[in-house]
Amino acid sequence: MSDSPNATIVRSYLAALEAGVTEEDLARFFTPDAEQVELPNKLNPTGGRSDLPALLRRAEQGQRLLQRQSYEVRSIVEQGDHVAVEASWSAVLAMPVGSLASGQTMRAHFAMFFELREGRIASQRNYDCFEPW
Repeated sequence: MSDSPNATIVRSYLAALEAGVTEEDLARFFTPDAEQVELPNKLNPTGGRSDLPALLRRAEQGQRLLQRQSYEVRSIVEQGDHVAVEASWSAVLAMPVGSLASGQTMRAHFAMFFELREGRIASQRNYDCFEPW
């Protein structure tokens, strides 16, 4: 897999999410005008758009929902300042979600598309496919 500066930034960002970083420690990965787009999925049926403040709030909310999470990067493809990541995700829940109880593991397969500007993430678009729950 690529070890370019942009791929390294994306991998570091995913590691930071795994470690549960929030606020300024997470904000450092993004440009001030960053936008995250989540396409509709089982957890978020209408999808959504988040600017940086909303993205940081959602990360903090996620910390209350999850005991821990991990990303297994399966592939990274780059073209200039664009990085595409295919990853498997799993998280142990801190509270029930759907038919899953607290302590159970939720799993998903993600395709994430990043655009970087000057070494920071300017946009992230997620296609999240959750395993049945």
